[in-house]
Amino acid sequence: MSYRNDYLYLREKFDPKAEFITLKKFRMNILNTPFESFNYDILPGEEHYHCQTHDVSFEESYSLDSKITAPHLDELLKIDDSRIEENIFFTYPIFKSFTLKKSQDVIILLHGLNEKSWEKYLPWAHKLVEYTGKTVILFPTAFHMNRAPEKWADPKFMNSVSKERKKFYPKVTNSSFANAAISTRLQFLPKRFFWSGLQTYYDILQLIDQIRAGAHPHIHKDAHIDFFSYSVGSFLAELMLLTDEKDYFKDSKLCMFCGGPLLNRMSPASKYILDSEANVAIYSFFIEHLEAELKRDKRLAHYFSDLHHIGKYFKSMLDYNKMITFRENRLKKIAKRISALALQKDEVVPSIEVELSLHGHDNKIPIKVKSFDFPYPYDHVIPFPISEKDEKEVDKWFTKSMKFIAGQLK
Repeated sequence: MSYRNDYLYLREKFDPKAEFITLKKFRMNILNTPFESFNYDILPGEEHYHCQTHDVSFEESYSLDSKITAPHLDELLKIDDSRIEENIFFTYPIFKSFTLKKSQDVIILLHGLNEKSWEKYLPWAHKLVEYTGKTVILFPTAFHMNRAPEKWADPKFMNSVSKERKKFYPKVTNSSFANAAISTRLQFLPKRFFWSGLQTYYDILQLIDQIRAGAHPHIHKDAHIDFFSYSVGSFLAELMLLTDEKDYFKDSKLCMFCGGPLLNRMSPASKYILDSEANVAIYSFFIEHLEAELKRDKRLAHYFSDLHHIGKYFKSMLDYNKMITFRENRLKKIAKRISALALQKDEVVPSIEVELSLHGHDNKIPIKVKSFDFPYPYDHVIPFPISEKDEKEVDKWFTKSMKFIAGQLK
């Protein structure tokens, strides 16, 4: 069967609300497994915060520009992130071969920015199970996939949001219904990028705590855990291995697809990812004015300090020319367990930036980076189009790509 046929088959079979899906054709099951995040109270929306690790309390408030008022923008902005139930209670899919035994080998798949559906990833997960024999967990980032209100993916509502954004920002580019929600939320409060990422980081640790306690219904408590990541999911996956605060990932491997550069080496302005105003806001906050922001925000400064390794490593991954020794010394220690597959026509995550970031300033970090250039029209968002026109070539290069990725994770 071709990639296209597998994609269409999996898209038809997949139901995120079904607890159990049998894929007889592949001799696999999809298990949509419930999860309750215990880490939501780190998000914006609380009046009081407490770091239990260091017994430090913080008060936080943030205000919005009173000039920016419009019905649809207000609905997106005047909301407490920490109260969004879809982000606290959700399910995640597990691709598992036909067996009653708990899985001994697991790959955690992390997706890209502004994703609302697992469709693209279903054939990827299927092939990873087929080629590695491992179970694949597709874990959603905070406020992505099924962790966000359905209205944020409603084309009619989001078209109205996009129109309002164009009214307030006539020079905005790449604004669309697909990125209106995330662009609005990140533009007006860029620190959401860190806090939602941190929640996801702690959620993954919570998942592995559950596994190690022997409490996971499908995964063995001593299971070996690797990572496969795409796009900005690679940013999070790298941080998991760089920090490894619970010593869970000392033997874990990571293979990144269309990912790997530092934040200021990516270009996420796209109708499918972020519009230009949100992209500028993120860059301005985290690259140009971070030190000034840390002086204003004591809680953010606390999590970016030496007291929290995850925050310090996050900070080191922002700017190619800062914290070089700290970042690259750690990358060298874990380099043999990391690999990347880049695409030469990828404009969001350019292949040259993948190489520069992962090989380091002295070009001596031994991280394996492979670069492909598919002989058909593709881009970062759609590396494997499902049109019939290029079906044979897409199938060939999808197979080649997945075999490379699987080979790095065996």
